[in-house]
Amino acid sequence: MPIAYDKLRALKIPEVEQSFGPKDAILYALGIGFGQNPLDEDELPFVYEKNLKVMPTFAVVLGWPGFWQRDLDTGIDWVKLVAGEQGLVLHRPLPVSGTIIGRTRITEIIDKGPGKGALVYTERVVSDKTSGEKIATMMQTTFCRGDGGFGGPPRQAPPVHPIPERAPDAVCDFSTRPEAALIYRLSGDPNPLHVDPAIAKAAGFPRPVLHGLATFGIAGRAILKSLCGNDPSKLTAIAARYSAPVFPGETIRCELWRDGNIVSFRARVAERDAIVLNNGCAEVKIAAKPKPA
Repeated sequence: MPIAYDKLRALKIPEVEQSFGPKDAILYALGIGFGQNPLDEDELPFVYEKNLKVMPTFAVVLGWPGFWQRDLDTGIDWVKLVAGEQGLVLHRPLPVSGTIIGRTRITEIIDKGPGKGALVYTERVVSDKTSGEKIATMMQTTFCRGDGGFGGPPRQAPPVHPIPERAPDAVCDFSTRPEAALIYRLSGDPNPLHVDPAIAKAAGFPRPVLHGLATFGIAGRAILKSLCGNDPSKLTAIAARYSAPVFPGETIRCELWRDGNIVSFRARVAERDAIVLNNGCAEVKIAAKPKPA
């Protein structure tokens, strides 16, 4: 059955209660490439429980409702879906451990037309179970490549964040492990697209691809390293569009532009010169640039 707009828009996605601790934060950090150099004292705190630092983008795996596009009655052709956009707002720094409640809802569906796919927009709010205090809000766009033309009401997609035309203020390269997707999926995204060659081929890829959220986390690493002194409390929001897949083992080059407390960014695979994240925008808490003498 194809997507039925009203039915999917009203879909009740079960809330998720999740307890997490240092091992979960460390596993996530390993999944986005921390620890490749065990002697790097700037990165070691993200993968060592002594004075553990929690990567801000770890929030994207908290309260995740599972593969609901496949597991619930959605009408979505789940084999052909890919991540489209991801946003994250942190209401406070992430704790090392805790119990949270994740509540996900569908906020909009855009029919791009027959053969052009559909966009499903969701919002997930993660709150502390005990206090009810909001910890993070995630916004996600899923590109359902096989579901266009179902007859949804006309909608315009929101405008994208523009990338400055000047040269980047910082460039940061990170190599990815060949087994990166196998590690990242242990943080809670078991989509077989990232591990099963047959599923990847059916979806139109020559081999399993890296999770878009892993690439998103790597961009967060670049911002933290290049502009925030690896202080997690200084990155308060980040969002980007996915524009091409990354294959595990490739090098991700992040280009950053800073204008006050706003950071524009994009990421490309160095080996193929293919832009894989675009129109990125982050908010940071850092001192203003010194004025020229």
